Amino acid sequence: MASATGTPAARPTALVTGASRGIGRETALALARAGYDVAFTARTVEEGQGVIPPRYSDDGPERIAVPGSLRTTAARIEALGVRALPIRMDLLDRHSVRAAADTVLREWGRVDVLVNNAVAHIAGNHDRFLDLDVDVAARTVAGNYLNQIVLLQAVLPGMVERGGGTIVNMCSGSATTDPPAPPGEGGWGVAYSASKAAFGRLAGAINAEYLKHGVRAFNLDPGFVITEAGSARGGTGSIADKGFDPTPEDAPGRAIAWLVSSPDADRFLGRVIWTPKLVASLGD
Repeated sequence: MASATGTPAARPTALVTGASRGIGRETALALARAGYDVAFTARTVEEGQGVIPPRYSDDGPERIAVPGSLRTTAARIEALGVRALPIRMDLLDRHSVRAAADTVLREWGRVDVLVNNAVAHIAGNHDRFLDLDVDVAARTVAGNYLNQIVLLQAVLPGMVERGGGTIVNMCSGSATTDPPAPPGEGGWGVAYSASKAAFGRLAGAINAEYLKHGVRAFNLDPGFVITEAGSARGGTGSIADKGFDPTPEDAPGRAIAWLVSSPDADRFLGRVIWTPKLVASLGD
Protein backbone atom coordinates (compact mmCIF):
# COMPACT_ATOMS: atom_id res chain seq x y z
CA MET A 1 0.00 0.00 0.00
CA ALA A 2 1.17 3.51 -0.76
CA SER A 3 2.44 5.41 2.26
CA ALA A 4 1.03 8.73 3.42
CA THR A 5 4.32 10.37 2.46
CA GLY A 6 4.02 9.41 -1.19
CA THR A 7 2.93 11.76 -3.96
CA PRO A 8 -0.83 12.27 -4.50
CA ALA A 9 -0.63 10.46 -7.82
CA ALA A 10 0.75 7.39 -6.08
CA ARG A 11 -1.71 7.31 -3.19
CA PRO A 12 -5.00 5.39 -3.31
CA THR A 13 -8.20 7.33 -2.75
CA ALA A 14 -11.17 6.74 -0.49
CA LEU A 15 -14.64 8.25 -0.25
CA VAL A 16 -16.32 8.14 3.16
CA THR A 17 -19.87 9.38 3.56
CA GLY A 18 -21.21 10.96 6.73
CA ALA A 19 -17.82 11.98 8.11
CA SER A 20 -18.29 15.26 9.97
CA ARG A 21 -18.46 13.35 13.24
CA GLY A 22 -18.78 9.91 14.80
CA ILE A 23 -17.96 6.68 13.00
CA GLY A 24 -17.50 8.37 9.62
CA ARG A 25 -14.96 10.88 10.90
CA GLU A 26 -12.97 8.18 12.70
CA THR A 27 -13.05 6.00 9.57
CA ALA A 28 -11.82 8.86 7.39
CA LEU A 29 -8.93 9.41 9.82
CA ALA A 30 -8.10 5.68 9.93
CA LEU A 31 -7.87 5.56 6.14
CA ALA A 32 -5.77 8.73 6.09
CA ARG A 33 -3.35 7.10 8.54
CA ALA A 34 -3.25 4.06 6.23
CA GLY A 35 -2.04 6.27 3.37
CA TYR A 36 -5.25 7.16 1.54
CA ASP A 37 -6.25 10.53 0.19
CA VAL A 38 -9.73 10.89 1.63
CA ALA A 39 -12.81 12.52 0.13
CA PHE A 40 -15.70 12.67 2.54
CA THR A 41 -19.22 13.99 2.77
CA ALA A 42 -21.54 15.50 5.35
CA ARG A 43 -24.31 18.07 5.61
CA THR A 44 -22.48 20.32 8.08
CA VAL A 45 -19.85 22.59 6.56
CA GLU A 46 -18.72 24.72 9.53
CA GLU A 47 -18.45 24.08 13.27
CA GLY A 48 -21.53 25.26 15.10
CA GLN A 49 -23.87 24.56 12.17
CA GLY A 50 -24.52 20.90 12.96
CA VAL A 51 -28.09 19.96 13.83
CA ILE A 52 -29.98 16.65 13.84
CA PRO A 53 -33.67 15.78 14.22
CA PRO A 54 -35.11 14.16 17.33
CA ARG A 55 -35.55 10.41 17.48
CA TYR A 56 -39.35 10.46 17.88
CA SER A 57 -41.97 12.69 16.27
CA ASP A 58 -43.52 13.60 19.61
CA ASP A 59 -40.18 14.97 20.78
CA GLY A 60 -41.16 18.15 18.92
CA PRO A 61 -39.76 19.95 15.86
CA GLU A 62 -36.58 21.14 17.58
CA ARG A 63 -33.28 20.57 15.86
CA ILE A 64 -30.63 19.22 18.21
CA ALA A 65 -27.18 20.85 18.05
CA VAL A 66 -24.19 18.55 17.55
CA PRO A 67 -20.45 19.16 17.10
CA GLY A 68 -18.44 18.33 13.99
CA SER A 69 -18.08 19.69 10.47
CA LEU A 70 -16.49 19.11 7.09
CA ARG A 71 -13.93 21.82 7.84
CA THR A 72 -12.78 20.21 11.10
CA THR A 73 -12.48 16.73 9.59
CA ALA A 74 -10.55 18.16 6.63
CA ALA A 75 -8.02 19.81 8.93
CA ARG A 76 -7.47 16.58 10.87
CA ILE A 77 -6.99 14.57 7.65
CA GLU A 78 -4.54 17.07 6.17
CA ALA A 79 -2.56 17.06 9.42
CA LEU A 80 -1.82 13.39 8.65
CA GLY A 81 -0.03 14.36 5.43
CA VAL A 82 -2.62 13.32 2.83
CA ARG A 83 -5.19 15.17 0.76
CA ALA A 84 -8.70 15.89 2.02
CA LEU A 85 -11.66 16.62 -0.23
CA PRO A 86 -14.70 17.79 1.79
CA ILE A 87 -18.04 17.65 -0.06
CA ARG A 88 -21.40 18.76 1.21
CA MET A 89 -23.95 15.97 0.63
CA ASP A 90 -27.43 15.31 1.97
CA LEU A 91 -28.37 11.64 1.75
CA LEU A 92 -32.02 12.61 1.41
CA ASP A 93 -31.25 14.74 -1.67
CA ARG A 94 -30.60 12.45 -4.62
CA HIS A 95 -29.16 15.27 -6.72
CA SER A 96 -26.55 16.04 -4.05
CA VAL A 97 -25.61 12.36 -3.87
CA ARG A 98 -24.93 12.26 -7.61
CA ALA A 99 -23.09 15.57 -7.41
CA ALA A 100 -20.85 14.28 -4.61
CA ALA A 101 -19.71 11.32 -6.69
CA ASP A 102 -19.19 13.56 -9.72
CA THR A 103 -17.03 15.89 -7.64
CA VAL A 104 -14.67 13.17 -6.45
CA LEU A 105 -14.31 11.66 -9.90
CA ARG A 106 -13.75 15.08 -11.47
CA GLU A 107 -11.18 16.20 -8.88
CA TRP A 108 -9.30 12.94 -8.28
CA GLY A 109 -10.35 10.72 -11.17
CA ARG A 110 -10.96 7.58 -9.15
CA VAL A 111 -12.36 6.03 -5.98
CA ASP A 112 -10.49 2.96 -4.76
CA VAL A 113 -12.42 2.56 -1.51
CA LEU A 114 -16.01 3.61 -0.84
CA VAL A 115 -17.35 3.54 2.71
CA ASN A 116 -21.12 4.00 2.83
CA ASN A 117 -21.43 5.22 6.40
CA ALA A 118 -23.93 8.08 6.10
CA VAL A 119 -27.39 7.33 7.45
CA ALA A 120 -30.68 9.18 7.11
CA HIS A 121 -32.23 10.01 10.46
CA ILE A 122 -35.63 11.66 10.22
CA ALA A 123 -37.80 12.77 13.11
CA GLY A 124 -40.26 9.93 13.64
CA ASN A 125 -38.37 7.07 11.99
CA HIS A 126 -38.14 5.41 15.40
CA ASP A 127 -41.81 5.93 16.24
CA ARG A 128 -43.90 3.02 17.43
CA PHE A 129 -45.78 1.08 14.77
CA LEU A 130 -49.21 2.71 15.00
CA ASP A 131 -47.66 6.17 15.32
CA LEU A 132 -45.46 5.78 12.25
CA ASP A 133 -46.04 8.21 9.39
CA VAL A 134 -45.67 6.21 6.16
CA ASP A 135 -44.19 9.26 4.44
CA VAL A 136 -41.43 9.26 7.06
CA ALA A 137 -40.84 5.56 6.35
CA ALA A 138 -40.65 6.28 2.60
CA ARG A 139 -38.10 9.07 3.07
CA THR A 140 -36.06 6.85 5.34
CA VAL A 141 -35.96 4.08 2.72
CA ALA A 142 -34.99 6.64 0.06
CA GLY A 143 -32.04 7.87 2.10
CA ASN A 144 -30.80 4.61 3.56
CA TYR A 145 -31.38 2.39 0.53
CA LEU A 146 -32.38 3.98 -2.78
CA ASN A 147 -29.98 6.91 -2.71
CA GLN A 148 -27.18 4.58 -1.63
CA ILE A 149 -27.76 2.73 -4.91
CA VAL A 150 -27.31 6.03 -6.75
CA LEU A 151 -23.88 6.55 -5.17
CA LEU A 152 -22.81 2.97 -5.84
CA GLN A 153 -23.91 3.19 -9.47
CA ALA A 154 -21.76 6.30 -9.88
CA VAL A 155 -18.59 4.86 -8.36
CA LEU A 156 -18.76 1.18 -9.36
CA PRO A 157 -18.07 1.51 -13.12
CA GLY A 158 -14.66 3.07 -12.50
CA MET A 159 -13.72 0.28 -10.11
CA VAL A 160 -14.72 -2.32 -12.68
CA GLU A 161 -12.79 -0.52 -15.41
CA ARG A 162 -9.62 -0.44 -13.27
CA GLY A 163 -10.08 -4.07 -12.24
CA GLY A 164 -10.48 -3.51 -8.53
CA GLY A 165 -12.01 -1.63 -5.64
CA THR A 166 -13.43 -2.14 -2.17
CA ILE A 167 -16.83 -1.11 -0.84
CA VAL A 168 -17.74 -1.22 2.84
CA ASN A 169 -21.39 -0.76 3.77
CA MET A 170 -22.08 0.19 7.37
CA CYS A 171 -24.89 -2.12 8.40
CA SER A 172 -27.01 -2.25 11.53
CA GLY A 173 -27.86 -5.05 13.90
CA SER A 174 -31.41 -3.70 13.86
CA ALA A 175 -31.71 -5.03 10.30
CA THR A 176 -31.44 -8.65 11.35
CA THR A 177 -32.35 -8.66 15.04
CA ASP A 178 -35.82 -8.20 16.48
CA PRO A 179 -35.98 -5.30 18.94
CA PRO A 180 -35.83 -6.48 22.56
CA ALA A 181 -38.48 -3.93 23.57
CA PRO A 182 -40.62 -1.16 22.05
CA PRO A 183 -38.96 2.03 20.79
CA GLY A 184 -38.09 4.21 23.74
CA GLU A 185 -37.70 1.23 26.06
CA GLY A 186 -34.55 -0.23 24.55
CA GLY A 187 -35.87 -1.08 21.07
CA TRP A 188 -35.85 0.68 17.71
CA GLY A 189 -38.35 1.76 15.09
CA VAL A 190 -39.32 -0.36 12.11
CA ALA A 191 -38.90 2.49 9.59
CA TYR A 192 -35.20 2.70 10.39
CA SER A 193 -34.54 -1.03 10.75
CA ALA A 194 -36.40 -1.93 7.54
CA SER A 195 -34.43 0.64 5.56
CA LYS A 196 -31.18 -0.78 6.90
CA ALA A 197 -32.35 -4.31 6.07
CA ALA A 198 -32.79 -3.28 2.43
CA PHE A 199 -29.39 -1.59 2.47
CA GLY A 200 -27.85 -4.79 3.77
CA ARG A 201 -28.65 -6.61 0.52
CA LEU A 202 -26.50 -4.36 -1.66
CA ALA A 203 -23.09 -5.86 -0.86
CA GLY A 204 -24.17 -9.35 -1.83
CA ALA A 205 -25.65 -8.14 -5.10
CA ILE A 206 -22.41 -6.35 -5.98
CA ASN A 207 -20.28 -9.38 -5.15
CA ALA A 208 -22.48 -11.66 -7.24
CA GLU A 209 -21.96 -9.47 -10.31
CA TYR A 210 -18.57 -7.79 -9.87
CA LEU A 211 -16.35 -9.91 -7.65
CA LYS A 212 -15.00 -11.50 -10.82
CA HIS A 213 -13.93 -7.98 -11.88
CA GLY A 214 -11.95 -7.45 -8.68
CA VAL A 215 -14.56 -5.43 -6.80
CA ARG A 216 -15.30 -6.56 -3.23
CA ALA A 217 -18.18 -5.40 -1.06
CA PHE A 218 -18.36 -5.98 2.69
CA ASN A 219 -21.16 -5.57 5.22
CA LEU A 220 -19.79 -4.24 8.51
CA ASP A 221 -21.91 -4.04 11.65
CA PRO A 222 -20.22 -1.42 13.85
CA GLY A 223 -21.86 -2.65 17.04
CA PHE A 224 -23.53 -0.33 19.53
CA VAL A 225 -21.51 2.85 19.11
CA ILE A 226 -22.59 5.83 21.19
CA THR A 227 -21.70 8.74 18.90
CA GLU A 228 -22.12 12.46 19.53
CA ALA A 229 -25.36 12.38 17.58
CA GLY A 230 -26.69 9.39 19.50
CA SER A 231 -25.85 10.98 22.82
CA ALA A 232 -27.46 14.26 21.81
CA ARG A 233 -30.67 12.51 20.74
CA GLY A 234 -30.91 10.49 23.93
CA GLY A 235 -32.29 7.01 24.34
CA THR A 236 -28.97 5.20 24.22
CA GLY A 237 -29.14 4.46 27.94
CA SER A 238 -32.26 2.33 27.55
CA ILE A 239 -30.57 0.33 24.79
CA ALA A 240 -27.50 -0.23 26.95
CA ASP A 241 -29.80 -1.37 29.75
CA LYS A 242 -30.97 -4.21 27.47
CA GLY A 243 -27.48 -5.67 27.48
CA PHE A 244 -25.90 -4.00 24.45
CA ASP A 245 -22.27 -3.23 25.28
CA PRO A 246 -20.93 -0.01 23.70
CA THR A 247 -18.29 -0.28 20.99
CA PRO A 248 -15.50 2.36 20.88
CA GLU A 249 -16.16 5.02 18.26
CA ASP A 250 -12.89 4.36 16.45
CA ALA A 251 -13.34 0.56 16.22
CA PRO A 252 -15.21 0.48 12.87
CA GLY A 253 -12.49 2.62 11.28
CA ARG A 254 -9.83 0.22 12.50
CA ALA A 255 -11.82 -2.67 11.06
CA ILE A 256 -12.22 -0.93 7.71
CA ALA A 257 -8.54 -0.04 7.43
CA TRP A 258 -7.79 -3.75 7.88
CA LEU A 259 -10.49 -4.92 5.45
CA VAL A 260 -9.24 -2.73 2.60
CA SER A 261 -5.60 -3.78 3.03
CA SER A 262 -5.40 -7.36 4.29
CA PRO A 263 -5.18 -10.34 1.92
CA ASP A 264 -7.14 -12.29 4.55
CA ALA A 265 -10.18 -10.01 4.32
CA ASP A 266 -11.87 -12.02 1.56
CA ARG A 267 -12.90 -14.67 4.08
CA PHE A 268 -15.49 -12.16 5.35
CA LEU A 269 -17.24 -11.81 1.99
CA GLY A 270 -20.86 -12.88 2.18
CA ARG A 271 -21.02 -12.34 5.94
CA VAL A 272 -22.01 -9.52 8.23
CA ILE A 273 -18.80 -8.64 10.02
CA TRP A 274 -19.16 -7.94 13.75
CA THR A 275 -16.75 -5.08 14.46
CA PRO A 276 -16.01 -5.83 18.13
CA LYS A 277 -14.97 -9.41 17.34
CA LEU A 278 -12.82 -8.42 14.35
CA VAL A 279 -11.06 -5.60 16.19
CA ALA A 280 -10.43 -7.82 19.20
CA SER A 281 -8.76 -10.37 16.92
CA LEU A 282 -6.46 -7.70 15.47
CA GLY A 283 -5.08 -6.67 18.85
CA ASP A 284 -3.48 -3.28 19.41
